[in-house]
Amino acid sequence: MQYHFNDIEAKWQKYWAENQTFKASNNSDKPKYYVLDMFPYPSGAGLHVGHPLGYIASDIYARYKRHKGFNVLHPQGYDSFGLPAEQYAIQTGQHPAITTETNIKTYRRQLDQIGFSFDWSREVRTSTPEYYKWTQWIFIQLFESWYNNDSNKAEDISTLVAKFSAEGNANVNAVCDDNIESFSAEQWNAFDSKKQQEILLQYRLTYLAETEVNWCPALGTVLANDEIVNGVSERGGHPVMRKKMTQWSMRISAYAERLLQGLDTIDWTDSLKESQRNWIGKSVGASVTFNVIPNVTLSAVEESLKIDVFTTRPDTIFGVSFMTLAPEHELVQTITTPDQKAEVEAYVLATAKRSERDRMADVKTISGAFTGAYAEHPFSKEPIPIWIGDYVLAGYGTGAVMSVPCGDQRDYDFAKHFNIAIPNVFEGADISEEAFASKDNVVIANSDFLNGMNYKKASKRAIYDLEQIGQGEGKTNYRLRDAVFSRQRYWGEPFPVYYVNGMPQMIDKAHLPITLPEVEKYLPTETGEPPLGRADVWAWDTNTNTVVPNVNLSAIEGEDNGIYPLELNTMPGWAGSSWYFFSYMEEKAKRGEDFASQDALNYWENVDLYIGGSEHATGHLLYSRFWTKFLKDRAFVGVDEPFKKLINQGMILGTSAFIYREDGTNTYLSKGLVKDKKVAPIHVKVQYVNASDELNIEDLKNDSEFGADYKDAEFILEDGVYKVGREVEKMSKSKYNVVSPDAICEQYGADSLRLYEMFLGPLEQAKPWNTAGITGVHGFLKKLWKLYVGENGLNVNDAAPTKDNLKTLHKTIKKVQEDIENFSFNTSVSTFMIAVNELTAQKCTSKAILEPLLVLLSPYAPHITEELFSQLGNEGSIATAPFPIFEASHLVESSKNYPISFNGKMRFTLELPMDMSKDEIEKTVMANEKTIAQLEGRTPKKVIVVPGKIVNIVG
Repeated sequence: MQYHFNDIEAKWQKYWAENQTFKASNNSDKPKYYVLDMFPYPSGAGLHVGHPLGYIASDIYARYKRHKGFNVLHPQGYDSFGLPAEQYAIQTGQHPAITTETNIKTYRRQLDQIGFSFDWSREVRTSTPEYYKWTQWIFIQLFESWYNNDSNKAEDISTLVAKFSAEGNANVNAVCDDNIESFSAEQWNAFDSKKQQEILLQYRLTYLAETEVNWCPALGTVLANDEIVNGVSERGGHPVMRKKMTQWSMRISAYAERLLQGLDTIDWTDSLKESQRNWIGKSVGASVTFNVIPNVTLSAVEESLKIDVFTTRPDTIFGVSFMTLAPEHELVQTITTPDQKAEVEAYVLATAKRSERDRMADVKTISGAFTGAYAEHPFSKEPIPIWIGDYVLAGYGTGAVMSVPCGDQRDYDFAKHFNIAIPNVFEGADISEEAFASKDNVVIANSDFLNGMNYKKASKRAIYDLEQIGQGEGKTNYRLRDAVFSRQRYWGEPFPVYYVNGMPQMIDKAHLPITLPEVEKYLPTETGEPPLGRADVWAWDTNTNTVVPNVNLSAIEGEDNGIYPLELNTMPGWAGSSWYFFSYMEEKAKRGEDFASQDALNYWENVDLYIGGSEHATGHLLYSRFWTKFLKDRAFVGVDEPFKKLINQGMILGTSAFIYREDGTNTYLSKGLVKDKKVAPIHVKVQYVNASDELNIEDLKNDSEFGADYKDAEFILEDGVYKVGREVEKMSKSKYNVVSPDAICEQYGADSLRLYEMFLGPLEQAKPWNTAGITGVHGFLKKLWKLYVGENGLNVNDAAPTKDNLKTLHKTIKKVQEDIENFSFNTSVSTFMIAVNELTAQKCTSKAILEPLLVLLSPYAPHITEELFSQLGNEGSIATAPFPIFEASHLVESSKNYPISFNGKMRFTLELPMDMSKDEIEKTVMANEKTIAQLEGRTPKKVIVVPGKIVNIVG
């Protein structure tokens, strides 16, 4: 009976599917445990061996929890909206839905063959209308909500309208737009509908606003900061520029403090929490208003212009020697004088081509332009020159800073570069070479009424005096900005929004989902509208509450016939992924009137264990926490945090292969011949390289993708072969170092793949893949099989276990349980290997030992353990067999193998019971025939006995 892993794995995968072995129940007497992976985007390339790492880890834990008696929810789905499918649609004309469906089938096949214990009855696909109906619904709830600072939560917009109607907005304490005009109840009630809607937009949690965005002309869409790398789009490497556009935004800033405080309640790594804290960026300081000094370019209306800044160092206010505005600041064009206009406009244009991330990261380049305008210092009344500089960002704070070069290094470098004065407001500080940024042991000088004070006293006094003259106040600021929620793409969730007289209206829940229309092409229109601008059927008929052809729009006809334009933008990729974990709580077949039933939400609550990549620290994880807190505020869910415990798995790296083209030739030198010659290293597919780093040149030349490039090439060999260079890099299709799990499963089996990925090293660390190494774990599985099955059939019987058998089993139980609880899966694999070696050496055949061993191994290698468990006579699946209980007594030694020494030299050993007394040990040793032989009739001078350790006979 051979170990035919392919047959065994196919058999049990079919069994699990037919019997719905891993289907979770929303009603159970067992304790619940919810294990979740960050769901994949189904790309056309399919999975490579790096992708399943986190899935294997979560699957081990989910299976372990089932063995421990938990009702486990372990679902899977697809984050299936996104730019890659749209780009493919642009190139081929194929609808993204077709591409996505094809890719999902590939992913599903690959996931199934690795043996994951997913509950597929709860599958989620973010691009299906039945799912994104609820994403649209959540958007509407956000639109119909405002954030009440008094209750510290989101409330229905109707409560705000009631306040306005009863008392105006003077006493409303809300998170809202800046510079909102005050109005009384009488004024509010007299406003027409459009005016009221415009005011409410300034308070809603999702709102329309003109926003600075990352615009990629080549892709025709706005990109999030995490979609930009080194100033170009992550997808395609296209240039990105800053541009003002009217966009939907989410008022995530309302939740900044709660997002910070919530980090103290969840079990995440310190580094991940720190990433979120830095992104939220809480700062305590003061808001200061500087009046712009009138000049010839400002009209009478503009002579009262003000610039608001936020500073964490109000104690240094007398050190301000200039102001710096972001190049995109709304006042730049207004205040710039005629003689500075050309320089300023050129600088603004150049800055627009750099991403915010690049500007923040670049601390070496110093650039700027003088506007020609001046502001008045609030205390000294001295004129302060107003500059623009790209180190100030329009979206951070007010987009303006009071520059104190003696206390801030960037201001210092800017002032030095442009020869601006650097007044020193720190007593005894040397600022001849650099700024003095410390708050400790500071004594303020050259600062009028602040002289002689320390940092804290000077800050409080400065804020007090600013409040007295009406030019400032104490303030807490956050770096976290409201999230732009519009994308100029086709393949995304449509907004449930139509426009009447330019004002957004929400479509009622009863008429959701609003599904994507057909379009001729997936590119922006020739007039710059998003791809939905190409749709012929994309208008909302309020008479029938349906989507209709947009030929009879009210705006076109000039009369109100009840047919209005629909929103042309779609939602971003993070929309559907910000709440999908709640959708899993309900089976697909039972999802209907709500995104999940209240009973399901109350039962599962939130995710107990979440595993995924650290690249989502400030994107997906922050947005998910924001949406969960909002849904809790509005009583749609009962939890404040989505993920109790989170683990970031490391990356499995690929070992790339390189050939070396000699400069200016079509000649390729073997690695050992390169030496000092000028060559260009070129990636080649690792499939054409063997374990000895030898290239199969014929396979390369016959490659269907780029073999023609090498048809006439000359390959210079060393010792008769072409040796490639090797380098460990990120596993990527573009680097041709991808290893498919399909080939691994075919050659070695899914259980070998699972064990090997865990064996590579600690879960959180990056580690290189080496296919040759998988033979070790595959050999272990074959040895395991032989422990149970011999040439003549099953080797297992009802023989009583020996003391050594029990010791091996229970030390394995103890170690494996500790390892799984600590997510140290790599050391568990070593433990299994040791156990099998010991039991093989002990010639163990006892079912009492070998059956529980299978349960221990089952989470790691589920197929082989299912088969052997079945062969031992068990019915059903091993998946719910109870986890073996550790008994410490089996690890307690009942006897001791004493070294018996004569004059300090060990001559033999003698096994004696551990509970023997000192006298009994001496008596037994002296009566032993080996002792008698050693003494040859002599009487020893003394016998030294240390119970549990040694016996030494002196004489």
